[in-house]
Amino acid sequence: MKLTLGYVPLTDAAPVIAAAELGFARAEGLDLTLSREPSWATLRDRLALGHLDAAHMLAPLAIASALGLSGPQADLTVPMSLSFNGNAITLSNALWQAMAPEGLDVGTVARTFARIARERAQAGRPLTLGTVHPFSCHSYQIRLFAELGGLDLGGQVRLVVIPPPQTVDALARGIVDGFCVGAPWNTVAFAAGLGQIAALGCEIVPDCPEKVLAVPASDADYVPALVRAVAKAGRWCAEPAHHAELATLLAKRGGLATHADLVRVTLEGAVASDATGRRRVNPDYVRMDAAVQAPRASDARWLVAQMAASGQIEDAAGLGDAAAALYRADAFLLG
Repeated sequence: MKLTLGYVPLTDAAPVIAAAELGFARAEGLDLTLSREPSWATLRDRLALGHLDAAHMLAPLAIASALGLSGPQADLTVPMSLSFNGNAITLSNALWQAMAPEGLDVGTVARTFARIARERAQAGRPLTLGTVHPFSCHSYQIRLFAELGGLDLGGQVRLVVIPPPQTVDALARGIVDGFCVGAPWNTVAFAAGLGQIAALGCEIVPDCPEKVLAVPASDADYVPALVRAVAKAGRWCAEPAHHAELATLLAKRGGLATHADLVRVTLEGAVASDATGRRRVNPDYVRMDAAVQAPRASDARWLVAQMAASGQIEDAAGLGDAAAALYRADAFLLG
């Protein structure tokens, strides 16, 4: 069976890229073609309009699309999770220097960020941060990071949407003072000398439900085979022994226009340092292991609660039930 699967160039697209490129899909009788999408909005619309058979998708966006909160309403279901974590907040060198945090723990960094953000807002020059989509854990992690420092984002910081592959260029051009994006783009910005990694997403929200496999609910006949292929590929990707090969694959075939060694850094735990040489290593930075793969209704409800906390919805209780129903653990088990 021929299928087209959409993805956005990120480290956590690894399970679907490996499924297509390393034979996991073929072993399940699937001819899987990858479609690299330039933005999450484009991917959302192409999936909703039937141009894609499945997608590597932001977990909150899959819910928002299915519930008619973002773009054309789509008849979607989520038969498996692809990844937890993977995001980070990167700030420009100038902003980091102004903050001058005394440590790298997330609370200290958040408080120094909040201080500068208030000063800039009071001077009529609010900070601008990039996020990849309003319905994303990136947006929620920026809000939660600000709250850790005692800062209410409303009126204090501007959020603008930038597709992941364009975030580094936006920082280089001074369009944003920082951004929250998935790997490897934070590492790319740091390696290019454009900014400092201020906080890892998993420090703000441990085991944050990040990407899911989204499929049209009405085309369920191929889902078990696709789930099997992607699940096996995800487990392969999670093995440290495969990281060098996987990094090369993602750099060459995944549309990650950067060096394979930078991608490998993100697979191995987001090794990063700031200008003073302080280092950060977190083995949970990107998780694609077997333990994350079964879709959990509790994750869907948490995401809806974040939508409500961000002012995107009002009826969190009612929409929580609807979102939980989209997460099909039974479909994952059938796979």
